[in-house]
Amino acid sequence: MADTGHNGADGGTPPRLPGGRRPGGKRPGERRPRERGGGILMGRPFGVPVYVAPSWFLVAALITWVFGGQIDRVLPGLGGARYLIALFFAVAFYASVLVHELAHTVAALRFKLPVRRIQLQFFGGVSEIEKESETPGREFWLAFVGPLLSLALAGAFYLGMQGVQARTVPGVLLAGLMISNLIVAVFNLLPGLPLDGGRMLRAAVWKVSGDAMTGTVAAAWTGRALAVAVLIGLPLATYAGGLGGENGTGSVTDALLAAILAAIIWTGAGNSLRVARLRARLPELSARALTRRAVPVTADVPLSEALRRANEAGARALVVVDGQGAPIGLVREAGIVSVPEHRRPWVAVSTLSQDLTDDLRVNAALAGEELLDYLREIPATEYLVVEETGEIYGVLSTGDVERAFVAAMAKPATAPGRPRTTTR
Repeated sequence: MADTGHNGADGGTPPRLPGGRRPGGKRPGERRPRERGGGILMGRPFGVPVYVAPSWFLVAALITWVFGGQIDRVLPGLGGARYLIALFFAVAFYASVLVHELAHTVAALRFKLPVRRIQLQFFGGVSEIEKESETPGREFWLAFVGPLLSLALAGAFYLGMQGVQARTVPGVLLAGLMISNLIVAVFNLLPGLPLDGGRMLRAAVWKVSGDAMTGTVAAAWTGRALAVAVLIGLPLATYAGGLGGENGTGSVTDALLAAILAAIIWTGAGNSLRVARLRARLPELSARALTRRAVPVTADVPLSEALRRANEAGARALVVVDGQGAPIGLVREAGIVSVPEHRRPWVAVSTLSQDLTDDLRVNAALAGEELLDYLREIPATEYLVVEETGEIYGVLSTGDVERAFVAAMAKPATAPGRPRTTTR
C-alpha cells in the first residue's frame, strides 16, 4: 500500500465550471444535487472534511487477510485473534496515511491555499488542494511535508520497537507500521507526478526555468516513465529475487499489483498535465471579453419592443432600469425563450426579470480562475457586468462562460516556455 500524495491545482483536480459543476455535469440554472464527498465523512480536522471511500473497506479486508497470515507465521497459536490484530494494523496504517495527508493540508492552509477535502481510498489517500502554489519554494515544501511526516512516523515506530520484545503482538505491530510508513515515504519521494516527489521535481524545474508549466511537463513525463518502470521492473525484481512463491502465484500477484500502480501513476501524470494546460489558458476567460452588450429598458416595456430595441442596437441582453436609469433587474434569457412570439407584445419585461442584488454585479476586470470562483460561489444564469466606476458594461451569461471554458479545453496544447509567475 502507498499513499498517492496530494492533488494540487494541476494535480488532477480541474477547475469547476461557473454553475458549480465540472465539465460534463448539469447546466447552470438546473437544480444540482448536493455534492457528495466521496465516502463516509469521518470528521473535519482544521475545517477540512475527511472521507473514507468505499474502496477502503476492500483494501482493509485484504490487509487483514494478508497481515493475519504473516502474524500466524511469527506468532503461531493466536488463532482467530490474529485477524483482529491485523485489522487493528490496517486501521493504524491508514491513520498514518491520514497524518501524511494532514501534513499537506496544514501546509496548504498555512500558504492560504483552499483544501476541498481529504479522502482515504484504495491505494492510500489524497488531499484535494484547489489552488496552485504561488512560488516553487512553497510548492516544494507543500509536497515534501507529507513524506517527511511519514519518515518521522517510521522513526517513531522504530523507537517504540526498542521498548518491546520482537516476537510479541506489540513488536509485530510496531515493526509493520515502521516498514509501511517507510514504504509510503520512499514511494512518494519517487520523482514523478502525481507523487509528492514529482511535485518536488516540478518545483525544482519551475525554479530553474522560471515557468511552472515547464516544471509540470517535466514532472508529468517523468511520472509516465516511472509508471513504465514500475510495470516492468517490479515483476522482474520479484522474479530475480526468488520471491515468486510456489507455482508462480506470487509473480502473478506482483504483476497485477505493478499493473495497478503503473496505471494509477500514468493516469495521474496525464491528468496533472491536462489540468495544468487548462489552467494556463484560464486567463483567456475574462468578464470583459465574454460580456454581451445590453440595452436598458423600464419595467413596463413590452418584451417585443425591448427585443426590437436590442436588435437595432446590436445587443443580446436586456437590463431593467428604474426612472432614473439605475439598473434594478436582469431579464433572463430562458424567460425570453419561453414566451411565444405572438404573446411578446403583451408580456412586460418585468415579469421575466430577476431582481438585481449586489452579488449579481461582476467587475469587468475579473478574469481566469477569479472569475470562475466568483460565478461558482454566486450561482446564477446572468450577471450585470460593471466597471470600477459602477458604469454598466453589459450582461454576462453563464452559458457563454461555459462555452468559452469548453473551447479552451479543446484547444491544442502549445509549447511551454512563457513565464507565468515570479520565483522566490
